[in-house]
Amino acid sequence: MLYSERLAPGFRHAHTLAAIFAPVTIDEELSLLEDSFRRLKIEYDIYFAGGAKKPPVDTEYRVQSIIKRNLENGRLNFAQRFRLNSMAQRYAVFSDLWRRKGKIKDEGYRRPQDTLLGVGGFGHIADPAPHPAAAAELEPESFLLFSSDVIEVVALYEAVVRAREAVGQPLGAFDSFAAFVQKKSDQIRTQFRCQAVEYTVLVKSGHVQLKARARKDI
Repeated sequence: MLYSERLAPGFRHAHTLAAIFAPVTIDEELSLLEDSFRRLKIEYDIYFAGGAKKPPVDTEYRVQSIIKRNLENGRLNFAQRFRLNSMAQRYAVFSDLWRRKGKIKDEGYRRPQDTLLGVGGFGHIADPAPHPAAAAELEPESFLLFSSDVIEVVALYEAVVRAREAVGQPLGAFDSFAAFVQKKSDQIRTQFRCQAVEYTVLVKSGHVQLKARARKDI
């Protein structure tokens, strides 16, 4: 007879419940945060594309709770703290984007730069990335940046990610990409005395290229 079979039924039940409700480790909770954040992005895409009547408040509350709980946890080591801060920063960027897109969804477009946030979803849930062999067929995508606001860079970054996924290139971190684009945009605005900078994402010879040019006509 197995040891567990010799235990009294009540003890076996308590032992099982203890295993089920065992405390979650910090690493496990950070993984849960990453999974929840990915789900949140998908649910917001569905909402802005018209596939859901209400924004995903429950999923967003779960993400917020995990971030807040762990930011207040003094037991995180350096690697865990870095991982948490990176996720918190990404959530802050997208949270502001979702807030702006929600306002546009309710009130409509008011400024030229509002079209950058277009309500209709962003990311790549609607159209899966094509096979690398079809990468040459990708149509170039253009974006106008009017300021140094990091939120404006999100749509451009998503286009670069889609293109890089298609050709199998490394995706790159959002933070470094945003810093590069902001610096480049400031240089072009200063040099050409313009308000807007147009970026075009295209694939040439199997490589993703990002081209920038001043737009004085806007």
